[in-house]
Amino acid sequence: MASTLNGRSRPIVVVTGMGVATSLGAGKAENWRKLSAGESGIRTIRRFDTEGLKTRVAGTIDFVTVEPFCAPALCERLGEIVIEEAVAESGIGSSGDFPGPLFLAVAPIEIEWQQRQEVAAACGANGDITYDDLIRAAEGGRFRDYFERVAFASVADHLAGRFGTKGSPISLSTACASGATAIQLGVEAIRRGETDAALCVATDSSVNQESLIRFSLLSALSTHNDPPRAAAKPFARNRDGFVMAEGAGALVLESLAAATARGARILGVIEGCGETADSFHRTRSSPDGKPIIGSIRNAIADAQLQPDDIDYINLHGTGTKANEAAEDQAVFNIFGGNTPCSSTKGATGHLLGAAGVCGAIISALCIQHDFMPGGLNTEHIDPALKSAYLLKNKQQKVNFVLSNSLGFGGSNCSLVLGKVLNTVSR
Repeated sequence: MASTLNGRSRPIVVVTGMGVATSLGAGKAENWRKLSAGESGIRTIRRFDTEGLKTRVAGTIDFVTVEPFCAPALCERLGEIVIEEAVAESGIGSSGDFPGPLFLAVAPIEIEWQQRQEVAAACGANGDITYDDLIRAAEGGRFRDYFERVAFASVADHLAGRFGTKGSPISLSTACASGATAIQLGVEAIRRGETDAALCVATDSSVNQESLIRFSLLSALSTHNDPPRAAAKPFARNRDGFVMAEGAGALVLESLAAATARGARILGVIEGCGETADSFHRTRSSPDGKPIIGSIRNAIADAQLQPDDIDYINLHGTGTKANEAAEDQAVFNIFGGNTPCSSTKGATGHLLGAAGVCGAIISALCIQHDFMPGGLNTEHIDPALKSAYLLKNKQQKVNFVLSNSLGFGGSNCSLVLGKVLNTVSR
């Protein structure tokens, strides 16, 4: 019988359930079908008035509605949708009794401008409302739902109660690396023997007027509004910023021993995790790529592999020139321009805090289908970049995938995913 421990005598961590929702659609099947067909989820924003805004496109999820609308409510609903899919596929905890902890990557929670103005008017506030104003409004009963929505860890508390996870739910934010960090925390909890299973989730619904203005002030967003599908163009010569998008992803992680014992279908393996923080700049990565190099090397070493073992790299690439130049520098330094790579954010947009989990799910699907997706809108790669960018889809054996997640402030997290047969045989 093959060992259920890795070369360091730690439990092998496997994936037994996955759920995803992006602007491409809800569920693994629809997302994979559209992604592999080269479709785009970027569209003109209809949810609110964009007059006067430079950016008027996003990867909005308009097929899920919550009333009254607010970002935390949509975060919760998206979280529910992806957890339901992941738990159902895994066959574990489907009765609302998940046998492990919840690690949730979630965006900072704020109420929308319109709701903020309603609370301010009710409180008689002349300027910005304070947290005390919100508490008083909640005590009066009229705005209690607003208060509960923006309370610390409210999304995690709701999801933990809904799915019966064990222990205190963990809410975390490492900027755009948050989803990958949630997976790393789940992996480490299983490796330490604290649990046999973990629910790793990321959800983000930050597309609103305030966020668009904030990122526009940083000159971070694409202003290519027409046609919308051409706005997100990672690593392209004419890229001009990222496209905000909404989405969520969920992974059920288990020790190989526990999954095998209950006869679970194993979808893939989290082979290795690596994380670094450079604190170089609030928004830009260190131009020499060294912190990203550290994150990638840590993940490959944790997986007990060599760079040549990686078949495909799912890049973070969002469409911002400085950050992509740093990632390109890092990838070229390690792989020498020999390993096929691309970013799938040309199709989905940038899911911010949810990007890491959705990227890991796409990576697992690439392994399952022996498929490497070509970058959308990247017919002309920036000639200053050196790595081996895929311009078209490629059907080829995929055993190991590196998935990068790089966040503002220098939060970097890399994951190596593999096929279970590879891991068990080593």
